[in-house]
Amino acid sequence: MKKPSKALSLAGIPALTLAATIAATTANAAFVPAGTQLADVQELVRGNGAEPASLDPQKVEEVSGAAVVRDLFEGLVTQDLEGNTIPAQAESWEVSEDNKVFTFKIRDDANWSNGDPVTAEDFVFAFQRAVDPATASRYAWYVEIPTIINASDIIAGKAAVDSLGVKALDSKTFRVTLEKPVPYFIKMLAHQTMFPVPTKVVKKHGDQWTRVENIVSNGPYVLDQWVVNERIVLKRNRGYWNDRETVINKVTHLPIVSETAELNRYKAGELDMTYVIPSKHFSALQKEIPEEIKTSPQLGTYYYEFNTQVKPFDDVRVRKALSYAINRDAITKNITKQGQIPAYTFTPGAVAGFTPPATDYSQLTQNERNAKAKQLLEEAGYNKSNPLKLNLLYNTSEAHKDIAVAISYMWKSLGVQTTLENQEWKTFLDTKNDGKFDVSRAGWLGDYNEPSTMLDLKMSTHGQNDGKWLNDQYDALMNKSRTVTSDKEREALYVEAENLLAEGMPLAPIYQYVTSRLVKPHVGGYTTKNVEDNIYTRDLYIIKQ
Repeated sequence: MKKPSKALSLAGIPALTLAATIAATTANAAFVPAGTQLADVQELVRGNGAEPASLDPQKVEEVSGAAVVRDLFEGLVTQDLEGNTIPAQAESWEVSEDNKVFTFKIRDDANWSNGDPVTAEDFVFAFQRAVDPATASRYAWYVEIPTIINASDIIAGKAAVDSLGVKALDSKTFRVTLEKPVPYFIKMLAHQTMFPVPTKVVKKHGDQWTRVENIVSNGPYVLDQWVVNERIVLKRNRGYWNDRETVINKVTHLPIVSETAELNRYKAGELDMTYVIPSKHFSALQKEIPEEIKTSPQLGTYYYEFNTQVKPFDDVRVRKALSYAINRDAITKNITKQGQIPAYTFTPGAVAGFTPPATDYSQLTQNERNAKAKQLLEEAGYNKSNPLKLNLLYNTSEAHKDIAVAISYMWKSLGVQTTLENQEWKTFLDTKNDGKFDVSRAGWLGDYNEPSTMLDLKMSTHGQNDGKWLNDQYDALMNKSRTVTSDKEREALYVEAENLLAEGMPLAPIYQYVTSRLVKPHVGGYTTKNVEDNIYTRDLYIIKQ
């Protein structure tokens, strides 16, 4: 029997209040309740959606890759079952009086899977690597958000990589210096972009360092097999500092794009956890196996993104018309059907400490929105004799297709002629990154639990602003939000930012996500309380049947 570790919870405590030494007693791991009999074989199979594009912490940009990387690597901090920030590779840290300098003590027993110690230099190398233009990380902006010194200039190619505000004071002491006292900096460190990488291994193997024969990791698991489009198998890392409280010995992540195929394999006993639940089967499953359905709010929004750099989507009237005509209630009630909430703001209600504002169009009836949409399109020059024609791009998925078909019918009532185009995940990412789309399916899950994790996405310099909406007023608001020390003042800025999004409509929010998946009764430790849906395999265990 394993007992829970008492972890230091930092949730809800702004870094601004932590101008003192923060120390951990222990970190989180699997908690097996008293009386639970563990199965002899501790192996888990997880559905993982699309095939990850990369397993490199500084290059991962999608949920499926992040799920695997969280098993392989670990940062200075991590999250517990409720999403609270807790110490991980750092056993303690100090914060300066002005809340700009953070000094981390890396635990002595933090090692790489090849036995080498995890050092402060590894963190320096990883942070610098994330912003180095040569890395071409799609998440370089993530290091820019907390205003680490010189991050912006390095990303822009205006400063040397080694001028980043990070330093190894000694082999186990790592320091980060910020330009501004960003209050949520510590929370951001649980994200994979901030994970260390093994300096010597990366330098030796270059882009090939994540291959099975080369990779070295510092998390609870190591990579054992990677068969592209078939499976990724991880085995326990006996050198992990908290291996003694890890239970699962082997975890397999299966890339299964088809929700129906995943469900069939789950029913056949090939999976212990699914990635999603097909909407078409949700009601039936509620009757058949309700105890295996796990649903919870999720920090994320499903939306359609407009390419504001191509005509006619550079016209706000067109963008608003298309957004207004989307009947969000009909989509959540008749298509998704799993508790998703119609969205009229980009920031979902699941974000801690923030209530999204009631935007102007959210207060209209759908009939009123449809009438307004028709008026706006006519003002933009589109009517029956000159119909708006557009291409709607989505990544291959039954669920995305169902929504795209429904929305294309909604737009048809305005006379809009929509061509649907689906692409496989990696191709879809490339197409969006290259800006070769009119309107695209999109979804954003927060990287940390704070409104800026959503709202920053539409800043002009953000690496994931695929629609290239540029608004100086919006940028100024978000930049100002990092300088204010009052939570109330910061929230007011976020409300103003949401209203600017509703006015400029660079994206059409459709619904707030929920996490909904099937989990076998023999899987212990599964949580529905982490709104970021960070399910760490290290927290799970298999119960004897």
